[in-house]
Amino acid sequence: MRFMMIVKATTDSEEGKMPSQELVEAMQKYNEELVKAGVLLAADGLQPSKNGIRISYPEPGGKPKILDGPFTEAKEIIAGYTLIEVKSREEAIEWALRMPDPHGFGQGEIELRQVFEPEDLTDNPEFLEKESALRKQVEELKKA
Repeated sequence: MRFMMIVKATTDSEEGKMPSQELVEAMQKYNEELVKAGVLLAADGLQPSKNGIRISYPEPGGKPKILDGPFTEAKEIIAGYTLIEVKSREEAIEWALRMPDPHGFGQGEIELRQVFEPEDLTDNPEFLEKESALRKQVEELKKA
């Protein structure tokens, strides 16, 4: 089971305020623990939304609409994420609870969401076979 720990943005992260050295070290230690446990798939912080772009589809089949950041409502914006693969929802919660306050100022908020697996979306064997082949291709490209 894959889960994404979504770190919500704060006014500080949206202003581009960098985390303290202590927080950087705490997050590095946490990520090392995830690696040692064999559950870490990816982890990254994101730049403020002022550097972002939103693409929306206001009408079915219509032309996409492009909007440059910054975006309002910091609570709805993502500041970073950690993607893990674990055996259960409970294990994902345990890892999320171990993450240091992601902003270090008492404003941190993490949203934990399970990732859909291809088998969750369809039982069509042709689709699942193609999806598996694509994932293998991606892994091979990473190795090259």
